[in-house]
Amino acid sequence: MRPTTLNGYIGQQHLVGEGAVLRRMIESGRVSSFILWGPPGTGKTTLAQIIAHTLETPFYTLSAVTSGVKDVRDVIERARGGRFFSEAAPILFIDEIHRFSKSQQDSLLGAVEQGVVTLIGATTENPSFEVIRPLLSRCAVYVLKSLDKAELLQLLNRALSEDIILKEMKIEVRETEALLRYSGGDARKLLNILELVTDTGADNTTEVIITDQLVSERLQQNPMAYDKDGEMHYDIISAFIKSIRGSDPDGAIYWLARMIEGGEDPAFIARRLVISASEDIGLANPNALLLANAAFDVVQKIGWPEGRIPLAEATIYLATSPKSNSAYMAINDALAFVQKTGNQPVPLHLRNAPTKLMKELGYSDGYKYAHDYVGNFVEQQFLPDGITQRFWHAQPNAAEEKLQARMLQLWGKRFEK
Repeated sequence: MRPTTLNGYIGQQHLVGEGAVLRRMIESGRVSSFILWGPPGTGKTTLAQIIAHTLETPFYTLSAVTSGVKDVRDVIERARGGRFFSEAAPILFIDEIHRFSKSQQDSLLGAVEQGVVTLIGATTENPSFEVIRPLLSRCAVYVLKSLDKAELLQLLNRALSEDIILKEMKIEVRETEALLRYSGGDARKLLNILELVTDTGADNTTEVIITDQLVSERLQQNPMAYDKDGEMHYDIISAFIKSIRGSDPDGAIYWLARMIEGGEDPAFIARRLVISASEDIGLANPNALLLANAAFDVVQKIGWPEGRIPLAEATIYLATSPKSNSAYMAINDALAFVQKTGNQPVPLHLRNAPTKLMKELGYSDGYKYAHDYVGNFVEQQFLPDGITQRFWHAQPNAAEEKLQARMLQLWGKRFEK
């Protein structure tokens, strides 16, 4: 079912549609090196093969899983010889290029830069993190998207009408929801599922009626596409945290469910909740940190699947809490100030004086013990000499307005906004 021309290619119209960048490149016959970045089953390999077929140029394939530096050099030498028989540079297609080591990627640089080969890489991971900068700078990056419902249905209908085996069978598609859901935008997965549900052994005369129930019964697996070490892992945790920060409990609980269904480590989720409680809620509701930490502790004690409940409780509590990042901003500002101003000496009255010599040198001299004064407060200097910088600034929420009022009462103008 793999197409050999762009006219048979399904999806990625932003790249191969009329007037789109890759179509223009192919039609002009001048293809430069690029990397295709997208989820599995979105047509990366197919697109590379269509380009080679259309340009009628030698096409070499390497898999990053099974190839070493020697394999790369061997292919480059063969490609160098192939230049005598083709105007266009041979295409070197590297599947899963993110799995290439730095040395393997380094071995490609000269050939790509000199035009010995046109490199087409395919990856499911973010090239910014997985491809070395010198190689990345020599390649354009094109992002492929998961196939949408209409594109998957187009692929399904084509398979049923054109596949040499399926078109001879009696197949009725009554329901497609499960087919589409389990495929998750992955064309390869859709075809694999179709093969599974239409497999009747040697008897091709049996009528196959495809329903959601049949698909679910045949698969008996988790339909969630989720790579705990991949791009989706980071995308979903980002959506989860941003939903909490944005005070949307429905969004937050949805992304929590996606992580749970995908098999994410509960401890990872709990750690992110603790961070969010400190960073995004902070002093607006200090109880958020206590609840997030308690959820972390409980999940480790009770395990799965019950651990989903305290995680959900903490998620909803954090999402519905008032928000403040004043503590987060304060420590960042203080760190930046310290890096700029260096090691300022601690004022003598704040220093500890455990020895006689230190006392004679004035260590701790003049320090005022706060508990000896009314209200357990007395005004004195706590920053190094000459520094009057403000780091913490109260934000407009009920809890911090109380803290701000107390600081104004104690310190007066110093804490005026």
